[in-house]
Amino acid sequence: MNQQTKTEIEAAAFRQLVAHLDKRKDAQNIDLMNLAGFCRNCLSKWYKAAAEERGEEINYEQAREIIYGEPYADWKEKYQKEASSEQLAAFAQTTTDK
Repeated sequence: MNQQTKTEIEAAAFRQLVAHLDKRKDAQNIDLMNLAGFCRNCLSKWYKAAAEERGEEINYEQAREIIYGEPYADWKEKYQKEASSEQLAAFAQTTTDK
């Protein structure tokens, strides 16, 4: 496989991941962090870093809007739920296990 094709496949897979997360607004970031060790905010940071590595200027809020499909504050107000004590305990455990 040539590099161009590989890049196109990776980009398509990334777009599908973002679309899937958009459909699964019930999957809270804390759940993603506890299960997979990353969340939508992590993707936003990775997107920003990748853009900057290629000489593109993008701020964190712009990257978040790309990942969330709308301004983060709007998404948070509509979809983010308060984390339960169990979710927070699991998150604390995953961060201490590293």
